[in-house]
Amino acid sequence: MKIYSVHDKEFARFGRIVPGDYGRLLELLKDTPMPNEGTIYCPNDPHIVERDILAFFENKVYGHMPVQLGYCNGHNQKLNCLEYHKGNEVNLANEDFILLLGSFFDIQDGVLDTKNVMAFRVPAGVAVEIYETTLHYAPCGINGSGFQVLVVLPRGTNVNSVREEEDPLLWATNKWLLAHEESNEYRSGAHLGLVGKNIEI
Repeated sequence: MKIYSVHDKEFARFGRIVPGDYGRLLELLKDTPMPNEGTIYCPNDPHIVERDILAFFENKVYGHMPVQLGYCNGHNQKLNCLEYHKGNEVNLANEDFILLLGSFFDIQDGVLDTKNVMAFRVPAGVAVEIYETTLHYAPCGINGSGFQVLVVLPRGTNVNSVREEEDPLLWATNKWLLAHEESNEYRSGAHLGLVGKNIEI
């Protein structure tokens, strides 16, 4: 599939670039754990929550709303799932990575066709804010390489598992999930919400 850049006009409906000086944060991100295979996700890591860094995101990006700073690290080349939150998400990394993105408005009866998913390359050191109407999930590495990606979200997101019969997409606190039949999440009980090819980068 075609891989766009977050600098391309096609990215505008999914998110925006957040300018800033991220040197210290990128150094802290390097020290977060990196698995040999698969991915790990930490919603809130005290190691990277320094006062000035937290204040920048809470005050300048989220309008004085409390946030959490965590990471998604590891190795991934497949779509597998898409999720959305009530509130935007910020991502940043030391190396280039790829985000597979869709639109909440393309969901039909709890299902999204993966032909509507687009790929965007995020350059190293560039912070992107993904809108709450943008479907996203684990990053993909470039040419099979791993990634260490900062994840900033409204505080409390993804911290507890949640299941409600009347809302089959709700998977965790402030996390709605659409899973592909090939994913581990689907095998663990997540809603079958992605049809079509399980995209691989």
